[in-house]
Amino acid sequence: MKAVIPFKKASAKSRLSPVLTREEREEFVELMLNQVIDTLKEAGIETIDILSPSMYGLENMKKANVLLDKDDLNEALNRYLEQAEEPVIIFMADLPLLSPKHVKEIISTKKDICIVPGKGGGTNALFIRDPSNYRVRYYGSSFLTHCSIAADSGQNFEIYDSFFAGTDIDEPEDLVELLIHGRGPAKDYIDRKFKIEVSRGRVGLIPL
Repeated sequence: MKAVIPFKKASAKSRLSPVLTREEREEFVELMLNQVIDTLKEAGIETIDILSPSMYGLENMKKANVLLDKDDLNEALNRYLEQAEEPVIIFMADLPLLSPKHVKEIISTKKDICIVPGKGGGTNALFIRDPSNYRVRYYGSSFLTHCSIAADSGQNFEIYDSFFAGTDIDEPEDLVELLIHGRGPAKDYIDRKFKIEVSRGRVGLIPL
């Protein structure tokens, strides 16, 4: 069993630009990446690879192996899966609400595939028992696509339904969930920049 985390630091998370500068977003994604790595290690996953188009932000990475691939996300991940000789779990790098308990439950599946849906039809994590028999297709409604790929290839799959594992941080409103439910360095970073405001029954952010 090994884990792979796609990661790109340069100009990351552009949809957070209304509330965070480019420099702040780059600092934030690096904190989230390290938090995901720590969570995986706490869950007992010893081999963790980071798949990235560049070494930017990874120059001093010692917690995980860094693999460089400048190709499109899908091409890079599918090349990685082709070469894998053991079960693989793909985690996105922006899951600061993920806990070791979630990871253990996902990898304990008895199915060939376990899919963790993200917001808006995305895929936050994907356990693949036989990587040579599966190809990923992220972007768009990747959750439905990954379900179809499993079914079409004759592999059984299950869906891991979790608010925390399903909360990826892409939009300013996602930061509210991090402030309410989060822990660790990623939450601490956002805590220093925002506080929660409740107005007309809605929860929002106020810069500090």
